[in-house]
Amino acid sequence: MPVPLGAADFALRLALAGVLFYASADKILHPQDFAALVKGYHVLPEALLNPVAVWLPWLELALGLCLFSGFWSEGAAMLTAGLFGVFWLLLIVSFFRGIDVACGCFSTRPADPGEPVSMLFYIGRDAVLLGLALLTAWVRVKVVGEGGG
Repeated sequence: MPVPLGAADFALRLALAGVLFYASADKILHPQDFAALVKGYHVLPEALLNPVAVWLPWLELALGLCLFSGFWSEGAAMLTAGLFGVFWLLLIVSFFRGIDVACGCFSTRPADPGEPVSMLFYIGRDAVLLGLALLTAWVRVKVVGEGGG
């Protein structure tokens, strides 16, 4: 029996909101540590490191709140997919540049040297998160198109 589109929309929005809430928490509490992780990607000029480290976690939180509440959720799902796409591409570019970054996706703490995590793990995990965001955006647009929300 197929899952009703409205139920899938609700479940996907809650799952994606949970990911965004979790992703934003440690970064909001430790912006200086997050700025150091952002610097490790070597893609932003020094002048943008602190502003990005401060506003990006709040953007993640705001997108999560929109998805959770259903308010502006179509745009929030699409923006989240775009954001996750950028994160995924940054990881891929860093991998091919030979830069082993501590992802910074969910924690501002550097990886434990005793248990290093492969960049390929981060790339794979972010591909799954991008897929979740794209699916959420697609289902959300379908629900709205059918007049369901």
